[in-house]
Amino acid sequence: MNGRLCKIQKLKNVCQFSLTVLALSVPIIAADPTPKLDSAHITRTIESQYGGRAGKRIRAWFKVLDEARALQDSEKIQRVNHFFNLFHFVDDIKLWGTKNYWASPMEFIGVSGGDCEDFAIAKYFTLLQLGVAEDKLRITMVKATSVNQYHMVLAYYKTPSSIPLILDNLDKTIKPATQRKDLIPVYSFNGRKLWLNKQKGRGVLAGSSSKLAKWNDLKHRLGVKRLKQPKLKLE
Repeated sequence: MNGRLCKIQKLKNVCQFSLTVLALSVPIIAADPTPKLDSAHITRTIESQYGGRAGKRIRAWFKVLDEARALQDSEKIQRVNHFFNLFHFVDDIKLWGTKNYWASPMEFIGVSGGDCEDFAIAKYFTLLQLGVAEDKLRITMVKATSVNQYHMVLAYYKTPSSIPLILDNLDKTIKPATQRKDLIPVYSFNGRKLWLNKQKGRGVLAGSSSKLAKWNDLKHRLGVKRLKQPKLKLE
């Protein structure tokens, strides 16, 4: 798993509220209101940036959106989790030539890979696009004891008091957090709020996610016109 997420300094940064995460508003994948996506324009842009196979992936993503939109949340999270878990895990330094790069969903789909935060980010925004309520979703930093490293997953809460379901690229089967004894939650966030997690549930509200620098950093980079070129070709 990605070594840069393993540093203890990350945990210290959580307590100082200076951790880095992603963005609230996304030009091509947004939650409220959910825009109608220009699939033809997005597909052309992805193909021009990343090639024909990337075009096939983005078409497959749009197919997931079309087929899952009318389904219940339980089926939406299954389909989205399965779709993105087919992608490659690659460290940022190898893929992008920089440490701790949080790729947009379109970049992740374009290159067909990324590290754990990219899996969680792509799943999060795709589920928002499918109409899953933002309050039900938390991007969550955990300590993965199986690999003794920090790791990122997406948590889905059916109700405010529910034990969350974990969408993960390590263990590809969606399970309740109570069945993931290998994951120790550290903090979680969505587009509006930040929690410090002291148990397998929501954790303690710690303010707005707008306090987090990398959330704002990605906001300025998002959109199909700002796609980064990878150093490593995965196709």
